Amino acid sequence: MIQIIENTPDNIAAFQAVGEITKEDFDDVVMPHVKEKTQKTGELNYLLKLDTNIGNFTFGAWMQDALLGLQNFTKWNRAAIVTDKEGIIRFTDMFSKVMPGKFRGFEQAEFHEAINWVATGEMPDSK
Repeated sequence: MIQIIENTPDNIAAFQAVGEITKEDFDDVVMPHVKEKTQKTGELNYLLKLDTNIGNFTFGAWMQDALLGLQNFTKWNRAAIVTDKEGIIRFTDMFSKVMPGKFRGFEQAEFHEAINWVATGEMPDSK
């Protein structure tokens, strides 16, 4: 399931993924919230906190995730994936080379730094 993370800055579409992630999670939660945020701000600042294994994403969820990227291709500003999986962090960091905007992976312990970076583009000196 994907849930909106409340109490984040207004310019962020922030989500938490727990358990199995389905196409309906994207259709019912992610896509409408992203649409609302991009209509308000003209850009997409996105945060996904992965509290599930990447294998828990169904094929339909992967297709909707790809559609999210394509539909908002020119609107990506900053995107953070928060996880303790080093491979996902490295992949996210490399994604900036092929997509507009900036993408960065963060460890779970860096959750608040990730929110700040997505909202402002500022990083603490240690990252």
